[in-house]
Amino acid sequence: MTFPPVRPRPGSRPERAKGGEDGVLPLPTDLERPVYGAANLADVLPGVAAALGVPIARGDLPADPLDLTGALAGARRVAVLLVDGLGADLVRAHPAQALVLNQLAAPAGVLGAPCPSTTPVSLTTLGTGRPPGAHGVLGFVTDVPGEDRTLDHVRWTDDPDPLQWQAVPTVFEQTAAAGMASTVVGPHTFARSGLTRAAYRGAHYAAAYSAGDLVAGVHQALTAAPRSLVYGYTADLDLTGHVRGVDSPAWRNQLGLVDRLVDQLVAGLPDDGALLVTADHGMLDVPEHTRFDVDDVPELAEGVRVLAGEPRARYVHARPGATDDVLATWRAALAHRAWVVSREEAIDSGVFGPVEPGLAARIGDVVALARGSWAMVATQREPVPSRLAAHHGSLTATELAIPLLMARGAALG
Repeated sequence: MTFPPVRPRPGSRPERAKGGEDGVLPLPTDLERPVYGAANLADVLPGVAAALGVPIARGDLPADPLDLTGALAGARRVAVLLVDGLGADLVRAHPAQALVLNQLAAPAGVLGAPCPSTTPVSLTTLGTGRPPGAHGVLGFVTDVPGEDRTLDHVRWTDDPDPLQWQAVPTVFEQTAAAGMASTVVGPHTFARSGLTRAAYRGAHYAAAYSAGDLVAGVHQALTAAPRSLVYGYTADLDLTGHVRGVDSPAWRNQLGLVDRLVDQLVAGLPDDGALLVTADHGMLDVPEHTRFDVDDVPELAEGVRVLAGEPRARYVHARPGATDDVLATWRAALAHRAWVVSREEAIDSGVFGPVEPGLAARIGDVVALARGSWAMVATQREPVPSRLAAHHGSLTATELAIPLLMARGAALG
């Protein structure tokens, strides 16, 4: 079965926020609001677990939003592979490099990433089955309220305590409590990271040292028990995109290697096994003429206590009493380049899902989400991220649209 056109089926893609009538500045027409509980990344593992006979508690969200029971009928062992940066639009745009991916079934159409569309947010959304506003990992870099410091969720170890910073039970904890074994196969460097413990606790972590090791680890975990949930993660495509750009020979070559990895995973599926392939976000190249350097505009530092987030999803934390002025200055300076709103407006728009009151302060007093191919770089404060060729984090269709592709073992047809 060929991969379908990357356009929304009913309920399968993010939708534009309703705005204006309630005082919330509406999203621009080129940005979209994630819909949690309706074909979102948050719905993948709960859908798989339900198909394996383990319903997942998710607060007010439906327990089985994707209804994968038909697609996974007869499967007793399911692997979910997340390819960092594998946007649905990018898969469809490269049929030659992604030959296997484009031939897989698509049981639920195109899914949506959370907001911000960035790796730590997405991985925790996947692992918990909950929106960012519920689990609290709300950005790549966020302020630690009351401590005058920031937290880089990718470099996070044990401060803050991952079990307190992200207190929502994971899908893996719930499947373990129901007696179903689960395994995470991921980079050895993240085996004991804060993000791993926040997003994946409850699963056995099997460290992988290469792509081949990842394939072998997934196959081994699938056959280790009569009923199993296995999750695998690979980051090289995203890294290549950031450094070289998604319109580069290097990225296309790396996509071909991902396609080969998926082919190997499919070839080794047990007869009663299935493989799902998804992603955490898409990404896009940012040319020089759409890079807005906030460090070149001194007025943008006035009244600012902390600049957090990343180039396409900025959180600006104001000094006491300066929020209104900071919002007005950033909104005027960025103009058409970004959707710039207050924390309250961003929360009311629903882009994070319902936000728990105790987590709201992790979001900036001012939120700026990039439009088009713009990026709000900070060349003095963030020299390395500012030099990257491609970015993600905002709410364009290309950043939000992620695939959900499937292959079944020989006995399942």
